[in-house]
Amino acid sequence: MEILTQNTKLRATSKELGVKVMNFGIPAYRSRVSGKVICPFAKDCVKYCYAQKGAYNYGNVHPVFEKRYELTKQDNFVDLMCDEINKKKPKYIRVHDSGDYYSNAYIDKWFEIARRNPDVRFYSYTKSIPLFEGRTIPHNYSIIYSEGSKVDELIDTNVHRHAKIFKDKESLTIAGYVDASKIDLYATKWYSPNHKIGLIFH
Repeated sequence: MEILTQNTKLRATSKELGVKVMNFGIPAYRSRVSGKVICPFAKDCVKYCYAQKGAYNYGNVHPVFEKRYELTKQDNFVDLMCDEINKKKPKYIRVHDSGDYYSNAYIDKWFEIARRNPDVRFYSYTKSIPLFEGRTIPHNYSIIYSEGSKVDELIDTNVHRHAKIFKDKESLTIAGYVDASKIDLYATKWYSPNHKIGLIFH
């Protein structure tokens, strides 16, 4: 089983920007095996989550996501991921093209992975905002808070890097947001000084 892969958007991003971007995904919202909620702060997004549609809904995809989720709970997850990074040598890793941070212990593992790989840059959209409050985020990690959660009131849109869904390009631009709909890295602190990230609904 491959631990790091590339979805269509990240292949396009890699080609456009000339850097290797890979992703790590676990089940969207809820494990179909255990029933455990993996996106604990999800709210409105559950209804239109792209990771529950299209290719993500193919029968052969779910078992792989479930296996990756089980890996995240293992004591050796950090070592396994570091080995995968050393083998595939990505420059950027999107943590969760599907799923979210489901516990403090899980975040600790990703931050340790980042510390062990200082030349790799990690980034995530997340609705698990309470789990990040008061944390020191590694320098090579970019967190984008995502609207549509149970705790949107915790997002300070004037301060926090955050993502908002728009119906079209025009409304996104008028609102003063950067369009990261096609090029994923435009959402990160390394490619966009603007902390307001827009995504067009699809």
